[in-house]
Amino acid sequence: MVEISREIRRQVGVLVDRHGAVEYVIVGDEKGIFIPELSDYPLGRRLLRGLRYIHTHLKGESFSEDDLTDLALLRFDLMAILQLHQDDRRTAIQTAFLTAGSGQPYRVEASEPLATFRMDFGSIVSHLERELEKSVATEAREVSATGERAILISVTQQSHEEADDSLDELRELARTAGVSVLDAVVQRRRQFNPRYLMGEGKMREVVIRALQLGATILIFDQELSPAQVRSISEMTELKVIDRSQLILDIFARRATSLDGKVQVELAQLKYILPRLTGRGVQMSRLMGGIGGRGPGETKLETDRRRIRDRIAKLERELDELSRGRQQRRQKRVRAGLPIVSIVGYTNAGKSTLLNALTRSRVFTENLLFATLDTSTRRLRFPREREVIITDTVGFIRSLPQSLMGAFKATLEELQDADLLLHLVDCASPRVEEQIQQVERILEELNLAGKPRIMVFNKVDLLPALKKKNPLAFMKIRQLSRRFNAITVSASDHASLEPLLQEMERRFWSSAPQP
Repeated sequence: MVEISREIRRQVGVLVDRHGAVEYVIVGDEKGIFIPELSDYPLGRRLLRGLRYIHTHLKGESFSEDDLTDLALLRFDLMAILQLHQDDRRTAIQTAFLTAGSGQPYRVEASEPLATFRMDFGSIVSHLERELEKSVATEAREVSATGERAILISVTQQSHEEADDSLDELRELARTAGVSVLDAVVQRRRQFNPRYLMGEGKMREVVIRALQLGATILIFDQELSPAQVRSISEMTELKVIDRSQLILDIFARRATSLDGKVQVELAQLKYILPRLTGRGVQMSRLMGGIGGRGPGETKLETDRRRIRDRIAKLERELDELSRGRQQRRQKRVRAGLPIVSIVGYTNAGKSTLLNALTRSRVFTENLLFATLDTSTRRLRFPREREVIITDTVGFIRSLPQSLMGAFKATLEELQDADLLLHLVDCASPRVEEQIQQVERILEELNLAGKPRIMVFNKVDLLPALKKKNPLAFMKIRQLSRRFNAITVSASDHASLEPLLQEMERRFWSSAPQP
């Protein structure tokens, strides 16, 4: 390699596997060298790639910043440079390794004369892998072997408080999706980077940190454009998704009815279509690569056509299901029974309230989007009076437009409602923002004029909040008075009496005042 590099005046490199076989030979120019795509040696859940990278430096210089960044990003077993010199006796070799822990991601050794250099590579790489695995196990000891491990990323122009709130919600979404969060990164920028959203240097730092911790996925709080997904994916072999795709994944896991499954698949396909690149349909990893023309383009167009055909079919199916729902709603209207719909932010306790009011068993869980399918029950009042009460999917900030469109059919139920119960988790630290978000979505759905009752749920948690944060408690009291809210605990049936009386008064004015 030294002789060839001298002769052609270019950097020369080789990638060698653990058995000593040369897998790649690379020729660069005088200043640098370009490492090819290492598709035959993917990282996956491995902490090292299984390749050592050796290349020449024509002027005898040490590792460049690009060399060490490549070592950290590409996870080589070892990187070595041959430092050329006119006098062969002064030609040297210098090595660098990855390190365990959260400090500097690599360790650079001192140069040694090439003629006397010796290394027991097998022992060194075995020890290094054990140390890296031990470090990852310490950082992610509570993560199951099969679960995804994520770094959360927020690139924002919001205030620190708003950014933290949004990131906390993203953390809850990740928990709902079964993803363990290893770390979170917030960068505030005046202008978003069109390629990486965050600065390129910061993006490289995040990727290196993710690889150090053994993360398998990067989750952005902001929606990424197709071009940004491709650019970030070209930098790393980790999965790259945004908040919208995480929500879509949760919906896909939790949809149980035919309605829900059709709506979720439709939303997923509409989301993936503009992000489809030359590697086929992949929801888990959306990234570009070589092969944008010729046969690859033909395959890409075929995939796009199949997706468009599937979208058209699903939309027809959704129309049929919508007609069925319309007929059922007309029957309810003809029956003359008042219709009440429970709306609110996700995880506010809507299904729990429905169960408490109607003594039914709709699925509930302390997770975001535990309910995706509309549930309808009858609620009986004294003197043989009845109302129809429905539970709907929860709202959330930055709900993907594809989901808003796909779930418009589900939210049709709200159009026929005579009364909306706006349920609020009053123990949430973001209670006022959540109220505003629900009101904003109701306005988008042209439901702002519907009669409604504001209901503050989870009042059983307020005594603990009063002790912990008296100011937050006072703020909730003020909000309750401002919105003239009825306070309940959906898990305590006795607390529902004022709500039942107010509902009865709204529909039958002769009913007693609460």
